[in-house]
Amino acid sequence: MRSAAIIVLIAAFAVSTLGAQTSKPKPPATTTKPAPKPTTRKPAPPKLLPPVTEPAMFNCPTPLGQGIRTGVLFCDVQIGRDPAGGIVIQFPPHQGPVTLSFDLHNRHTYSEEQAKTNRAYNRYTATIGVLALDNTLLSRFYVQNEFRTVADLVDRITGGSGPGGLKAVAPTGSEHIVVVVDQEENGVSILGDKLSVVRVDGSDNFTAPGRPIAVISNVMLEYSPAPPPKPAPARRR
Repeated sequence: MRSAAIIVLIAAFAVSTLGAQTSKPKPPATTTKPAPKPTTRKPAPPKLLPPVTEPAMFNCPTPLGQGIRTGVLFCDVQIGRDPAGGIVIQFPPHQGPVTLSFDLHNRHTYSEEQAKTNRAYNRYTATIGVLALDNTLLSRFYVQNEFRTVADLVDRITGGSGPGGLKAVAPTGSEHIVVVVDQEENGVSILGDKLSVVRVDGSDNFTAPGRPIAVISNVMLEYSPAPPPKPAPARRR
């Protein structure tokens, strides 16, 4: 009996050993990486059309007149606070910023008698503002010059009662102004701010609304036109 029990134990041990040798180890658990999220490309900004440079269309409340020598139209700039009462320049449909440029002059009343007696000296400093149509100030500019003789005038203006049909008031001094206006604006207004005058016999400062204190000319715009509107889809019959 003892020998039979020993044989059974040996057989059981052999079977367990064989099973341990033939069983395959389980593969290690693997973790799967999440699939990458699809990337979304931002749409490319629209291409700007070639820029256009052209004379600006604007409303001049008080035209000074046309230059006899240059043929240029001059417009008075009045002191004011309301953009609607200034020199309003409307922009054509556009993409991107608009570049506005113009020549800014002082405003002189010429007297032949004062010139002959050496009393014609004036030093002018006129300050103006370029405003958005909602009354936001975009930039301030000024022009300063000294007048001594008729040679300091930019031009003489036709349509007056003086000799040769000339006006006594004429532009003097010149400052070329360039201002870049954001795309969101559809126009601007030019208004006078203040004027300082130094003469032989004293000085004056002017800030009262309605007074003309400066002159502009050669108003130009540079911009990229807006693309034409897309055609409406055809109706199905």
